[in-house]
Amino acid sequence: MTSSSVITSAEQPPVYVSRLSARFAALAAQQRRALVCYVTAGHPDPEQSVTLLRGLAEAGADVIEIGVPFSDPMADGPVIQQSSQIALDQGMTLERTLDIVREAGVDVPVVLFSYLNPLIAGGPDVLARARAAGVDGVLVTDLPVGADPEREDWFGASGLDFVRLVAPTTPPDRMAEIGRHGGGFVYLISRLGVTGERASLPVDLPDTVARLRASTSLPICIGFGISTPAQAKEAARLGDGVIVGSALVRVAGRSIDEAIALTAALRAAIDEV
Repeated sequence: MTSSSVITSAEQPPVYVSRLSARFAALAAQQRRALVCYVTAGHPDPEQSVTLLRGLAEAGADVIEIGVPFSDPMADGPVIQQSSQIALDQGMTLERTLDIVREAGVDVPVVLFSYLNPLIAGGPDVLARARAAGVDGVLVTDLPVGADPEREDWFGASGLDFVRLVAPTTPPDRMAEIGRHGGGFVYLISRLGVTGERASLPVDLPDTVARLRASTSLPICIGFGISTPAQAKEAARLGDGVIVGSALVRVAGRSIDEAIALTAALRAAIDEV
């Protein structure tokens, strides 16, 4: 599996387009929104994790974010924290996460969702190994733009799309800087705080999306707190994609089939926009 496609012409040299960029371009041409599904690697167990990834892709996920379990997930709420601990208790590591991606072999782009420490511990060639396993992008929750230029260059030179996070309090000039140093799409955090399900979307979300859209040409995917098909449909009216994590993780802990069914319902709701 490769993480890019090649566009050629008689007059121009080959142009490499990442699978993430190609997927969002195809969706835009169809006037459709992306469904981005987050799962924790190795949850509820490694074997079912492979089944889950394949089921999500078949049920309509356009992008799958696979979280690397970490012992100190500061940005995550209780559902994802618990799933990480369950996976860690079963021996899940970054290497085993890549094994799951490789074994699942899904035909949709995969984003490795991680804190910085596991990636550093993985060694200087960890991003190359991730790409070889079938990973298309990487999102690092605790590496803000400008915090470590040398490390950011490492990610930027990896051949993986470097997906960046934007918060609702981010000023426009900072949004533009994040967009210039990102790839694939921008992950817009819909609200402050940790991940987790919420009863409604923030009332100021449309204004936040408008500010971000004026600052970057990258696709905008909205996450944090989206848990139902109705909420996904509402968010899809604003962004180029919708990210659902805690709700899928919680349901997957009960039943893989139930998580796949929720994905199909989210897909159907988003396609109504």
